[in-house]
Amino acid sequence: MKLAWFLSLPIFLTASGAFAQDNYEIQVYGSETVAPAATMVELHSNYTFGGTTETSNGVLPTHDMDHETVEITHGFTDWFEVGFYFFNAIGNDQRTSYVGSHIRPRIRVPEQWHWPVGVSLSLEGGYQKPAYSADDWTLEIRPIVDKTWNNLYVSFNPTFDKSLHGLNSAAGFIFSPNLKISYNVTRVWAFGPEYYGSLGRLFDFFPYQQQQHQLFLVADLNFSPDWEVNFGYGWGFTRSTDNAIAKLILGYRFK
Repeated sequence: MKLAWFLSLPIFLTASGAFAQDNYEIQVYGSETVAPAATMVELHSNYTFGGTTETSNGVLPTHDMDHETVEITHGFTDWFEVGFYFFNAIGNDQRTSYVGSHIRPRIRVPEQWHWPVGVSLSLEGGYQKPAYSADDWTLEIRPIVDKTWNNLYVSFNPTFDKSLHGLNSAAGFIFSPNLKISYNVTRVWAFGPEYYGSLGRLFDFFPYQQQQHQLFLVADLNFSPDWEVNFGYGWGFTRSTDNAIAKLILGYRFK
């Protein structure tokens, strides 16, 4: 009964109806949720060295823009959490502003089910000011599958984004896959690539230069189970993708 209920959720969410992950929270999710009664606070700091340089469709340029996002996630059970995001932009030419907020409930397959891989499902929605996103109200459906083999960790997020209001609201769901591969070279340090894409509708991809493809080389610092430290540098590979981005995630779990 529990298994049927969990597997039916993606169908329900798709029927009930942002584009690629913006440069506010650049992260491939793992399947684990925050422990019950614990709260995770994270700061996502991302600086774009090679972004857009002109206003397009009313959206401000991203070149030399710093994005600072506060994420607060609380665990309610061993399989359910809720996260809140507060997006902020810092830039010259009057581009500094609070940008918007999202809410993100997430469920996962409990460990007691003994699945061979970790599986969870995230649903994220919210608002961003039109000056910072051509789609101000958006929805994201993010399945998460991950697995650890000794020192190797892999996580795949086959994400679907939907504009609820704005320039792309008639476009349908956009396939935006994310992938993380990391290898523990010591007990403290892990290194590997992270990929972020936005390809178009699942069976009707955009032309290549209209797609978004970013590749980051990333390090994870695992010196304490209460802390999260992730940092890296990424490149974009199409005209539609911001290029040369430095990212840093600092997080702490309050028990």
